[in-house]
Amino acid sequence: MEWFSPNHLSGKILDHLGLVAATVDKIRLTEKIDSRIPLAREKGAKITMGQRIAAMIMNGLGFVDDRLYLFPEFLKNKPVDRLFGENIAAEHFNDDAIGRALDAIYAYGVTKLFSELAFEIGAEHKLLGKSANLDTSTLSLYGDYPEDCCDTKDAPDENKDVPEVPVPRHGYSKDHRPDLKQMVINLATTGSAGFPVWMESHSGNASDKVILHEAAKRMKAFCEKLKDAPSFLHVADSAMYDACLKENGNLLWLSRVPETHKAAREWLKVPEADIVWTELDKGYRICSRETEYRGVLQRWQLVYSKQAYIREAKTLEKRILKENEAQKKLWWHLGNQLFQCEADAKKQAEKLEQKLLYHAVRFEVVPEKKYLGKGRPAKDAVEITAGYRIKYDIERSEKTIDLILRRKGRFILATNQMDARALPDVNILPEYKGQSKTESGFRFIKDNTFEVASVFLKKPERISALMMIMTLCLMVYGVAQHHLRESLDRASDSVPDQTRKPTSRPTMKWIYRIFCNIQVIALEMEGHIREIVINVTDIHRKIIRYFGEVAMRIYEVSPA
Repeated sequence: MEWFSPNHLSGKILDHLGLVAATVDKIRLTEKIDSRIPLAREKGAKITMGQRIAAMIMNGLGFVDDRLYLFPEFLKNKPVDRLFGENIAAEHFNDDAIGRALDAIYAYGVTKLFSELAFEIGAEHKLLGKSANLDTSTLSLYGDYPEDCCDTKDAPDENKDVPEVPVPRHGYSKDHRPDLKQMVINLATTGSAGFPVWMESHSGNASDKVILHEAAKRMKAFCEKLKDAPSFLHVADSAMYDACLKENGNLLWLSRVPETHKAAREWLKVPEADIVWTELDKGYRICSRETEYRGVLQRWQLVYSKQAYIREAKTLEKRILKENEAQKKLWWHLGNQLFQCEADAKKQAEKLEQKLLYHAVRFEVVPEKKYLGKGRPAKDAVEITAGYRIKYDIERSEKTIDLILRRKGRFILATNQMDARALPDVNILPEYKGQSKTESGFRFIKDNTFEVASVFLKKPERISALMMIMTLCLMVYGVAQHHLRESLDRASDSVPDQTRKPTSRPTMKWIYRIFCNIQVIALEMEGHIREIVINVTDIHRKIIRYFGEVAMRIYEVSPA
């Protein structure tokens, strides 16, 4: 057919981005951002701030092996009009447009903007729980970041609650990259979906012992200004405990008690027979009591985990064997050494004995005799002391090991929520275990699959704003996953998992993966363009229908 040539065909990659766009539309994220950061169209802007941020979210969730801050290259082979609307092109999302969006986020207030969006979306979709789980992580920055780059202008008024303008600095690296400067991200999640409801960016040397409790107070103050906002129980690890004791106030908290506290150490080593346990499922036991510690009335809960005990006991046994092998060698060499002085021999033995953790040693210093002269000694030969040697016997210290094992698998939780009806004893541990959702949020942000943690910006203000975009990526991902799982449960339906077995609780990471290779093909003939979406299977159609009308329009899928 002479009238047809490859020049009449063009293709663009759609993949799973239609699901991302449908989720962004479902939570009305673009319009919520535009209502807070409006942009005057009459000044020549082609795209709104909300659309720019939505594009960055798609970039972050786009499975691209490149940095998050890469425009318009990311969108040049995507069906932009389907994802954002008519008359919008990839070149509208240029570096200047994206940079201005990051500047606008910082000017509005990074934490202020995110928290306003999160609470509004969380309330609308019933994603807010009774507790908020706070934790921190670090993002390594690949760049020189000389000190003068950290001399930033003052933070906007909305950021004044944060102690300082966040800047790249060296600090304790949770990425195990102490050679790189970093930023600290503080995140709080809530509810069964692990919905991110609060985020802050901090300088790279910020301390968890300070920022966790301060963030909880700022979060509470923010909630008090909102209508019908929940009164959260603020949950964090042991880094927050001391600050909670120091400033108990009216903040409800739940924290792990550090083992550095003498009262905690004493309770952890109480014999098993002296504890009245309450059995929980999955190998857990608890024992609760009320106490006034350091002037604060609180409930303490001793927790025992059978799984943790088995794991920690195995680790302990490995350490015992390692010490046994190392100490036998050291004592063997010491036993073969001849000392000129009895005191020196005893001193060296005692010094080595102090290093024993899991073993006990019995030793004695014995003189080594010899006769004067050479050859076979005569009957009247004079015997003298040539030096001193150490005789020893090393063995496991079962008493010490038993005391150590007694503490394995145990930890202590504390809360100042004294109302057992509002927080029953059996619910304290599950509330604390909600920390895993916050930790999984950090794993998501740092997952190379999504590349949302690759930071190549220079301005600290834009880095803080980009950290908010990363958390919005987590929000959109989490809402999509929660929505699909709830929809499958309601319909008693399932989709194939990675092993081709049916599941009603798929991860969005897997769902996004199976949407690869979906394309939009455009055929141009006689001035007319006809677009079709190809490579959409029955499994794709099922999932797309659960995401609603916007997704069906993007993928050209009809209702069931």
